[in-house]
Amino acid sequence: MFEEKIKDLVISSLVIDSYCLGTHWVYDEEQLIDNSINWNALNVPIALWHKGKIAGDFTHYGDQTLWLYEFLKDKNSFDENAFKDFWFEKMKHYTGYIDGASRNTLSNIEEKISPSGSSSTDLSIVGRIAPLLKVSKTKNEFFKNVEKFVSITHNSQLAKDCADFFAKLLILVLEKNDIKKSILKQKETCDEHFQSMIENALNSKEEDSFKAIRDFGPACDINGGFSGVIYLLIKYDNLKNMIIANSKAGGDTSARAMIATIIFMANNEIGQLPKEWMNINAKEKIEDKF
Repeated sequence: MFEEKIKDLVISSLVIDSYCLGTHWVYDEEQLIDNSINWNALNVPIALWHKGKIAGDFTHYGDQTLWLYEFLKDKNSFDENAFKDFWFEKMKHYTGYIDGASRNTLSNIEEKISPSGSSSTDLSIVGRIAPLLKVSKTKNEFFKNVEKFVSITHNSQLAKDCADFFAKLLILVLEKNDIKKSILKQKETCDEHFQSMIENALNSKEEDSFKAIRDFGPACDINGGFSGVIYLLIKYDNLKNMIIANSKAGGDTSARAMIATIIFMANNEIGQLPKEWMNINAKEKIEDKF
């Protein structure tokens, strides 16, 4: 399903994750207006949580997205138990940052607690769903695969509902529907909580991006981050401008950007990615996997 777009979506999400590394989890306004940040290039991470990472690396979100694609490369369906075992082995040797959702899931697996997924309501898991298109023959299979994948590490109803929203939005846009009209269509089927978060984004469209994203809440949680993604998608028609504005707002830059990017790129060409952002350190590894 949508075979011709899968590679572009996965590569785009990884490139944007690498770009966002520079200001990922930076909340201090003085650091965000630092003149040493080159907004047109890949930057070294400012946040201490990414110690050891260099410009062109992925955050732990990008690393785990690549793992998912690696796992699915020679498969025709998604076996969540097999992937959980694969993910667990990868995590045992991982030297990057291990966030709360991953840490709690690892602990649950080790203690044989089932289901093993954490109760995290972090937004970031949603930005990793694009590879699942490869093993989904129908829209419904894709939606089911997304839920299974998300539940492995983020087994909260809010995370699953959020992932379902963006999975359905992604399909609508892949079907050549307008992004903004698709968001409004999806809004009609949402519960009051998601409708309210969409309304917040719609009502803030004319606001400065830094102010809007900071007002929504720039941190990791879906409550805040969801509105940030919707805001970016309704405000910007240019990928580069959207991602730079998002990064300047700090916080969980990568989570917002990876989701916004796969939705945006579903109806755009990969040529929208700035050439100077394509110089990621895992380029050869990615080309080998594809």
